[in-house]
Amino acid sequence: MPRLTRQLITGEELDRRELEALLDRALELKASRGDASAPRSLAGRSVALVFERPSTRTRISFEVGVAELGGTPIVLRGDEMQLSRGESIGDTARMLSRYVHGIVIRSGSDEAVGELANVAEVPVVNGLTPLHHPCQALADLLTLRERFGALVGLKLAYVGDGNNVARSLAILGRTAGIEVRIASPDGYRLDPGLAALDTEDPKAAVAGADAVYADVWVSMGAEADAEVRRVALAPYQVNTELLAGAADRAIALHCLPAHPGEEITAEVLYGPRSAVWDQAENRLHAQKALLELLVG
Repeated sequence: MPRLTRQLITGEELDRRELEALLDRALELKASRGDASAPRSLAGRSVALVFERPSTRTRISFEVGVAELGGTPIVLRGDEMQLSRGESIGDTARMLSRYVHGIVIRSGSDEAVGELANVAEVPVVNGLTPLHHPCQALADLLTLRERFGALVGLKLAYVGDGNNVARSLAILGRTAGIEVRIASPDGYRLDPGLAALDTEDPKAAVAGADAVYADVWVSMGAEADAEVRRVALAPYQVNTELLAGAADRAIALHCLPAHPGEEITAEVLYGPRSAVWDQAENRLHAQKALLELLVG
């Protein structure tokens, strides 16, 4: 496999050929997991995993992924670093570049991640920021690829808050040739032109879709507006009635953590059309492919 790019910050760094190659490799890595012949493509390399915000799936999938590829993951919380005492992000990037072969960062600031990527001399991966979650979108595309084969021509409906997950799905879905439709209420919608369809009508977005995607209504950092959000987003719950308007083969997706009874019902989340747990597992395989190509 060729080296694709030095960084993944928004997802726009990948063209369709590169994206397809990455997903191909993720499927290979998934199939070979646990085999004696499984690659050790990060042997002798270290990756800093910087978490300014709490994390479950991002931390575990990256930490396990680096280790399974033979590398050394170094997990750093924000309060464990001099960043918490005023050291600049630029100086942090310069210092880390002397120690490690790659940096994954989960941050509350897109500007900080952008500066880190600009200054660092090693590959940088955006593990999550307020505007982007490209690693989640890679796992989502891998899940769709497993279920449906080719991605080109698929229809994916995202229903709810037009947040970082929705934005990354719109960006990477467009690259993959997927028709991404996003239904959000006024005040919660994405930038115009990102999605193939941007509507306030969840039924219009879901009509004939191959996948229906939900995410939490109250993201980290938005707790102060929790009740206002729940009222505004209540008509956007992914439930059996809404899913009935999708294609017969449609699957339900959710990036987790889920709140059954809010953005998605338990009947859908744990039901036969749910691909949520495959989707969560695929964070590991997609990120291993990304790490291998950037750092290996």
